[in-house]
Amino acid sequence: MQQTASAAATATTLPPPAQSAAKREDEVFLTLTVAGQPCAVPVLMVRDVLGAHAITRIPLARSEVAGSLNLRGRIVTALDLRLRLGLPPREADAPPAMSVVVEQSGELYALLVDQVGEVVPLPDGGLTANPPTLDPQWRDVSRGVHRREGHLVIALDVGRVLAIG
Repeated sequence: MQQTASAAATATTLPPPAQSAAKREDEVFLTLTVAGQPCAVPVLMVRDVLGAHAITRIPLARSEVAGSLNLRGRIVTALDLRLRLGLPPREADAPPAMSVVVEQSGELYALLVDQVGEVVPLPDGGLTANPPTLDPQWRDVSRGVHRREGHLVIALDVGRVLAIG
């Protein structure tokens, strides 16, 4: 009886394997670049990564709404992250934007970025709070920052990025 009680106590203190796997998945990010700033979005929110794609402008839409695109029969709203963050628009001779398609509340959105990097796990240190020197435009859409290879990588809060207005 003594062994059974201690075995039960040990079992309750360890997280179930499914929770451990979910925690590890939450710490995996897709890196990207916007106006030279390394950023990352949770990989579980990413549905697709597209190269140059035809985008149809939406009349009377806010400037950061680049338009819409067709992704396998679904209409996807395209948001220009540069304009969303109040950064200068992409130069005319720059390579075309790439689209990182994310899902939020059952809807698909294409985040137009300058460059897409790689899928990387976030080390045990995890994210740290935004430094006080972080530009307010970035701070409003950041869940935290992480130092990687000598650069400050901003982990974007996709919900806040998509909250236009």
